[in-house]
Amino acid sequence: MAVEEGVPAPDFTLESDAGESVTLSSLRGRPVVLYFYPKDNTSGCTTQACGIRDAWCEFERAGAAVLGVSPDGVASHVKFKNDLALPVPLLADPDHDVAEAYGVWQEKSRQGRTYFGIVRSTFVIDPDGTVVRAMRNVDPARHADDVLAVLAGNAVGHESPRL
Repeated sequence: MAVEEGVPAPDFTLESDAGESVTLSSLRGRPVVLYFYPKDNTSGCTTQACGIRDAWCEFERAGAAVLGVSPDGVASHVKFKNDLALPVPLLADPDHDVAEAYGVWQEKSRQGRTYFGIVRSTFVIDPDGTVVRAMRNVDPARHADDVLAVLAGNAVGHESPRL
């Protein structure tokens, strides 16, 4: 079941690229950008991560905690983060439990092959822990700008709360 806007964000604890446990509910009191991406070191995921890196000052100005989640393990996250000088904590979800809780682990099809994987999605969570924007099938090239618009309350086609 997919997580929708207006509901409490499912809590979780995952291991970060720094080897630390990160619990979503521990970030209450500030907005959280939780983005799910398919795989480290792939073109779309690199574009998406670099967009966030390049706009990092704006995310900091918005007071947002940003977390990237994929099924890759910690070692893969460390390499991806170091290769691209990413400021974002990357969380390992190898059993895809959190991806399933958010409804982003889905059946996909590519070149005639069917498999399960991450549907690139982002959830903007308010300081009280409520999902204020659920963004699915996001465009990696526009991702950072689109999320920053939500954080600023200027998302096109939506009434966004000012976070």
